[in-house]
Amino acid sequence: MSSSWEQLFFQILLLVVFCRHINTKTPGPTPPPLVSISSPLPTEIRSVVLKGESHTESVELLNPVNLTLECTWTGNQNKLPNITGFWRKDGDEVENSRLTVQLENDQYNLKRVFSIISEENLGNYSCMFESEAKIDFVLAAPHMHEVRDKPIVSYVGDSVVIVCKMEETKPKPSTWNWYKANGTDKIFTAAEPLRYEIKNDERKTKLVVYNLTEADGGLYYCGAVYAINTTMGLVELKVINFTEPLKPFIAIVLEVIVLVVAIMFYERYQSKKNYTAGKGMNDQTNTLTQGENNEPEEGSSMRQRKV
Repeated sequence: MSSSWEQLFFQILLLVVFCRHINTKTPGPTPPPLVSISSPLPTEIRSVVLKGESHTESVELLNPVNLTLECTWTGNQNKLPNITGFWRKDGDEVENSRLTVQLENDQYNLKRVFSIISEENLGNYSCMFESEAKIDFVLAAPHMHEVRDKPIVSYVGDSVVIVCKMEETKPKPSTWNWYKANGTDKIFTAAEPLRYEIKNDERKTKLVVYNLTEADGGLYYCGAVYAINTTMGLVELKVINFTEPLKPFIAIVLEVIVLVVAIMFYERYQSKKNYTAGKGMNDQTNTLTQGENNEPEEGSSMRQRKV
């Protein structure tokens, strides 16, 4: 009996020791993930040396950037020891940009960093050396130089392919978009798959419009999408009926018919006039002939009386 109590006591002791080693702490909350810090904007530098009075430099941008614009002017004949320099954005003076520029190594240097992060930051930046000289930096996304002067003409019920493309020397856009009307009415092929189809191929895009109606005519805008901005191209589409090309021909035929009718009326009038004139001449000739025939008879009667 005592041995059984000893075994029971020993088992209880082991259970107590085992429970003390069990981790009963409630697990703490999961630490939040590390917040990724956005990398700073890349930097670019554009510099121009001006030897005259003005210069325009085109700057193509694809992505947001911290852009350093450097202007160097060799000055004029006066070579003042210092002048006032400042910056303009689209004709308006940039706030707090005026400073005194010293003449160093026979030239004036003006520099400023601009954060170009969106479409609103693009435009014309000018560094001004008082009113004596300026350098314009035109900031923009790559332009499409292939512009179609004449509209595309197609017929009601047909389909048409409208093409836009970027030059091979230009960077490839990330994608293409199509718009109608004023450039804000975006075309979604998923909404009307039976009417529109867009085919993008790097520097080229095609918009296919099926089953044309006269309402499809108008202006179409193709947009080459870059991170900094979307470059727009313009194409005009004219949708006409099949009878439209016949209108000039019909007009010519009508003019010919009118001319022929006028000629016929004129000839008829002339023939009638000539007939009337000829008849009058014949009557007059007959009258003269009868008079001449009567004269000999009168002469012989007179001779007979004299005898």
